[in-house]
Amino acid sequence: MTSSILYNFVLSLARAQALSVRQWNLSSSAKTFLEVEHTCLLMPIAGKKGFPDLPVVVEDELDEQFVRGRGPGGQATNKTSNCVVLKHIPSGIVVKCHQTRSVDQNRKIARTILQEKLDVHYKGENSEIMKQKQEQQWKKQEKKRKAKDNLERKRQFKDILEVSSDVTEVKK
Repeated sequence: MTSSILYNFVLSLARAQALSVRQWNLSSSAKTFLEVEHTCLLMPIAGKKGFPDLPVVVEDELDEQFVRGRGPGGQATNKTSNCVVLKHIPSGIVVKCHQTRSVDQNRKIARTILQEKLDVHYKGENSEIMKQKQEQQWKKQEKKRKAKDNLERKRQFKDILEVSSDVTEVKK
């Protein structure tokens, strides 16, 4: 089983258990199989193997809307409401996703984007996303520096060849 299937299964268990607890009015001293407030899933989100610490998005804290998309694609894009707008109510973060024509895929993509934005919002500079961006910037700067050094070495070598060719011409 993939991690996303397991993740969805555990979430559905948690929701079903929460509904059954509310429905039967269990006493507060009764222990439940899966406590919703204290469940911590340490499995990575599908496609994000390097980010196990992304915050879990609670569906009750989301406001989801489907609006018409924009951009190229003609009637298939402009007349269908397949653009997903997610708003995380506690933080006020809004994510708009219209990357594909499928509403289901756009919903999944919007949730992953929202998770990343929430991680940056709550953790700031210590978030996994910011660390990865800083590492990418460092690698890019290092690559530019190496290319510049290599170009300088080529120029120096060319100058040495010109000087040595001038010396050999003078000797002849």
